[in-house]
Amino acid sequence: MPQVFRLGPYVIYFWMNEGKPLEPIHIHVAQGIPSPNATKIWITRRGKCLLCNNNSKIPKKQLNAIIKVIEAQCNSVTDLWLSTFGEIRYYC
Repeated sequence: MPQVFRLGPYVIYFWMNEGKPLEPIHIHVAQGIPSPNATKIWITRRGKCLLCNNNSKIPKKQLNAIIKVIEAQCNSVTDLWLSTFGEIRYYC
């Protein structure tokens, strides 16, 4: 699974098996290593983030900081998604 970047103890990544049809663009966040109960964040057409779930129970203050970094890196995240999966769909 492609690691998008690390932020302190958190790894931000994509799962390779994102379904058929491909799920809308999103990113997973987990502490330490990728996990099946990772936090899932949708990326919108406008480059904003929507929290799908916080399964990994990241504290709100840290989660907000992570979301700001993802939004700031939206173009590179989107480019990596496109090069990894070959297409992009958006949740909204």
